[in-house]
Amino acid sequence: MKKLLPLLVISIILAVTATIFISMAKSDQPVTIAKGNIEMNPLDFKIDFTNDSHCKMLINTKINSLQVATKSGKTWFFDDPLCMVEWIEDKSFKEDAKIWVYSLDTNRWIDAKKAWYGVTDRTAMHSGFGARENRVEKSIDFKEMYLRSLRGETLANPKIRKKLLGE
Repeated sequence: MKKLLPLLVISIILAVTATIFISMAKSDQPVTIAKGNIEMNPLDFKIDFTNDSHCKMLINTKINSLQVATKSGKTWFFDDPLCMVEWIEDKSFKEDAKIWVYSLDTNRWIDAKKAWYGVTDRTAMHSGFGARENRVEKSIDFKEMYLRSLRGETLANPKIRKKLLGE
């Protein structure tokens, strides 16, 4: 019995430790997708607790963040227009999805397909595509932003950066 007691104590300690780690892993995990958004409206989400569905980085500001909502009720989150474009390009639902972007100028969720995008703005992935509700000089529409993203014509590209910023 004396020989079994230390083994029993060690087993109990290991079991308790494993239970703690498992319970921690199941709770408070960052969000990457929300379900149940049948209305396809923009959802409120926690800053520094929601991951970009493409690059997996934590979203640390609403400004220029995006949400893609589908008829199935699923909503994905993005920290930069570039991530959203790269992610949605091969999705079968890309034409039917509702895309929301948080605007720089009005600080609210707007239809990303109707937004105007700057080309030299500060964004999470250095795309430069800051979203606005109101058109400003040198801004581009959604289709042009989408095409430039696919072609790699962003501030992250040194040639484009030099052309746009003179750096």
